[in-house]
Amino acid sequence: MLWIKALHIVFIASWFAGLFYLPRIFVNLAMVEPGSVAERERLLLMSRKLYRFMTILAIPALALGLWLWLYYRIGLGGGQGWMHAKLLIVVALLAYHHSCGVLLRQFEGGHNQRSHVWYRWYNEAPVLLMVAAVILVVVKPF
Repeated sequence: MLWIKALHIVFIASWFAGLFYLPRIFVNLAMVEPGSVAERERLLLMSRKLYRFMTILAIPALALGLWLWLYYRIGLGGGQGWMHAKLLIVVALLAYHHSCGVLLRQFEGGHNQRSHVWYRWYNEAPVLLMVAAVILVVVKPF
């Protein structure tokens, strides 16, 4: 079980690296001057590659988490409200991940309507979700 936990943590940390960095690339994309085609294309290429890579990382992170939950029964049974809250956070992270893909497609199509300031705030969501998830897993407040 400890190997599964360790790998789960590694893949979660790696997935989060992408969730933290991709919106930072969006900040830069939102600031590209209209005539800077090469800069825009380079940032789009970086965004596409990162989104693909973080999607690949999310799959084993989720699979290992399910393994811990269903096979080793971590968080199952009575008095495990912290796990229900954590699962809500996982769903929110999956929605955030998906929204990154939607925003990327908007940038690719030249349909971005948001400012770099909006993306700076958007970038804070995974930080807050990570803090909440770690507190739930370590402290198990309920």
